Amino acid sequence: VVSASDGGVENHLEMGKKLLAAGQLADALSHFHAAVDGDPKNYMAYYRRATVYLAMGKSKSALPDLSKVIELKPDFTSARLQRGNLLLKHGKLDEAESDFKKVLKSNPSSREEQEAQSQLKKSDEIQRLVAQAQSDFTRRDYGSAASHLDIIIDTCVWDADSREMRAECFIQLGEMGKAISDLKATSKLKSDNTQAFYKLSTIYYNLGDHEMSLNEVRECLKLDPDHKQCFSHYKQVKKLNKQIQAAEELIQQEKYSDAVSKYESIMKTEPNVPQFILNAKERMCHCLSKDQQPAKAISVCSEVLKNCVLFAAIKDFESAKEHSENDRQIKEGLERAQRLLKQSQKRDYYKILGVKRTAQKKEILKAYRKLAQQWHPDNFQDAEEKKKAEKKFIDIAQAKEVLTDPEMRSKFDQGEDPMDPESQQGGGHHHHFHGGWENFQGFNPFGSGPFNFKFNFN
Repeated sequence: VVSASDGGVENHLEMGKKLLAAGQLADALSHFHAAVDGDPKNYMAYYRRATVYLAMGKSKSALPDLSKVIELKPDFTSARLQRGNLLLKHGKLDEAESDFKKVLKSNPSSREEQEAQSQLKKSDEIQRLVAQAQSDFTRRDYGSAASHLDIIIDTCVWDADSREMRAECFIQLGEMGKAISDLKATSKLKSDNTQAFYKLSTIYYNLGDHEMSLNEVRECLKLDPDHKQCFSHYKQVKKLNKQIQAAEELIQQEKYSDAVSKYESIMKTEPNVPQFILNAKERMCHCLSKDQQPAKAISVCSEVLKNCVLFAAIKDFESAKEHSENDRQIKEGLERAQRLLKQSQKRDYYKILGVKRTAQKKEILKAYRKLAQQWHPDNFQDAEEKKKAEKKFIDIAQAKEVLTDPEMRSKFDQGEDPMDPESQQGGGHHHHFHGGWENFQGFNPFGSGPFNFKFNFN
């Protein structure tokens, strides 16, 4: 840490300038801090520090320094122009216009004059678009409002209000992915933005993602433990999350009948969100099939297929593709939906290990060790049970392999099974775990019995 006593203010300014030119931003900032502490009236110290903040992407910290520069030296045109540009990016249009107009009245250089005129014109256009977007929104013309807000946000990139309005437009239009993106941005742009976290949590909940919903509502309660909406929603999500975890544990224990009962309870806990109903029935379908109840399984599984959103998505994408064969986004959407459908019909590595989709490597390894110990083939004497355990053990180890490898996990999250030879045509990882337990090398964590395999927990 550099202090004002380590040298004169001018020395700090000179050293900070050299470090800034060399790209050593943190060290440069320390010297400019020392210069400000050494002479609080030195406008150049504030200006240099603001320059570093901007280079570090910390516009909120740069604004007060630029304002201090202008207070100490009102005719410093460059600082006023920079502040105007920052205010414009934050969507503070009236304040930005005031700075641009003052620049034009302060005998600017030709470059500064040209930039101020250009930005003033841009700000006037943004003012018009904001009024139009608000009018569209009031009339519930959310598509037009979103289009106008797209243009506004291209310029006012740090304007939280515009992003919040656009997020609401996307929610009304059913474009939840885009709404999530804008709300995540506003949660960072606005401090203590409990409403953004609440909306994120409800969106994830309605999409059937109880884990992400729980994460977001907890962020809301960190900011305000007494937030009524968030606390009420938290109780509901927590209850549902607990039930789903209990059901999945029963499946891991192969208590399929109990798991079916638990998922029936889940549907009573949340009867109004179609995705949770669909997810519950999909797991019931799995349990009934495993529990050798073919009549019930056929009934439930048929209902799942009939209502499956992936089938609907594929149908919609295929229909759209007929009218726009060369549209890249439609093609990518169709391919992703097909991959996810294929994946849904195969193994879910998260469910095999009984971990959340957000689980860290440490949690994954802990779950793996526990299940590997439980299902180690050496624990079983009966030939049929041993065969079943061998298959289970291989599945558990493959799940660990995929979920602890960032590249493989990313592929799996995108709908591709890295362990499926069909998915590996054309490159990537090649893992050969086929041919039975006797060929399954490298995944015995205990080293006991006739299998001399090595295992690395890292």
